[in-house]
Amino acid sequence: MHRSALLFVGLAILAVSGCEPTVKLSAPDKPIVINLNVKIEREVRVKVEREIDDIIRENKEIF
Repeated sequence: MHRSALLFVGLAILAVSGCEPTVKLSAPDKPIVINLNVKIEREVRVKVEREIDDIIRENKEIF
């Protein structure tokens, strides 16, 4: 029984030593770019489309 306990402890030590966690933190090579132009372009486009709709309603003879 003593021998099996030593064997179990030896195997446990081998298993734990093989599973060393490594965490590496490093800064990215390129700067992080966040593109916020999508929302602005969409708002401008909606405003322009609304203005065009108003112009078409007021001047139906143009089209």
